[in-house]
Amino acid sequence: MSTATGTDGTRPAARRPRWRPRSAGGVTREAGPLTYVALVLTVLLSVFPLYWMFVVATRGNQAIAQRPPALVPGGELTDNIVRTLQNEHANFALGLLNSVIVASVTAVSVVLFCSLAGFALAKLSFTGRNVLTLGVILTMMVPIQMAVVPMLIMMDAFNWRGDIQAVIVPFMVTGFGVFMMRQYALQGVPTELIESARIDGCSLPRTFFSVVLPALRPAMAVLGLLTFMQNWNEFIWPIAVLGPSNPTVQVSINQLNEGYTTDFALMFTGAALATLPLLLVFVVFGRHLIGGIMEGAIKG
Repeated sequence: MSTATGTDGTRPAARRPRWRPRSAGGVTREAGPLTYVALVLTVLLSVFPLYWMFVVATRGNQAIAQRPPALVPGGELTDNIVRTLQNEHANFALGLLNSVIVASVTAVSVVLFCSLAGFALAKLSFTGRNVLTLGVILTMMVPIQMAVVPMLIMMDAFNWRGDIQAVIVPFMVTGFGVFMMRQYALQGVPTELIESARIDGCSLPRTFFSVVLPALRPAMAVLGLLTFMQNWNEFIWPIAVLGPSNPTVQVSINQLNEGYTTDFALMFTGAALATLPLLLVFVVFGRHLIGGIMEGAIKG
């Protein structure tokens, strides 16, 4: 078979293909300039609110009304932090401490109990398993707003109004966590592995902690981080059940707005202080979150 040649007898340079086949048979397309432009715009739009929050936290209230807006940090950050921590209405330091306790305890409890429940619903055979799974799914359809009044009645019955356990105990297990761990256990934990452990004489608790738990670690990392962030940012239930004397950080930020005029510098400083722990958690454990999501996607 002949090939086309130029007038000088040389072959023309082959065009670079816009796609290359993967080893698994898929197709990988090269990113064009518009893709990079879209990614840069997405990053800027995502990061700019955080940057603007930090800018206002380092300036006074005049930065809000300034035209054009100030885009360079100022020199009042230390003064704003001191005013935020010493604000008599917000009790901000206690709010930060309570949020750390609430988010950490709920994250650990959700990971533990939801892993146990998810393993039982996925790998153990017992009467009513499908009905319980359906019940877990139905709980995910009920928004927290509809449960506020019944939960407040329960907190009054337990005499927990204003106490920190009122924002911990109701969220120690979640329907989303149980369903997530069940789905991961179905795909990520081979039934043969569990049967082999049983044949070797392992009890059910030892089978879970020695065989199943290591296989569930990627999903547990994702669930723990998502639960920590969700409870850290929770506002509706804490403000309903806790008072200003024993707040979480989100309630403290709301209390910074108390007064005849809104001190935006104070509120933005409180928001910046409340965001720093989340950024720290993501920097430290972010690779576990991304790795767990990617491993779950590959398994799926």
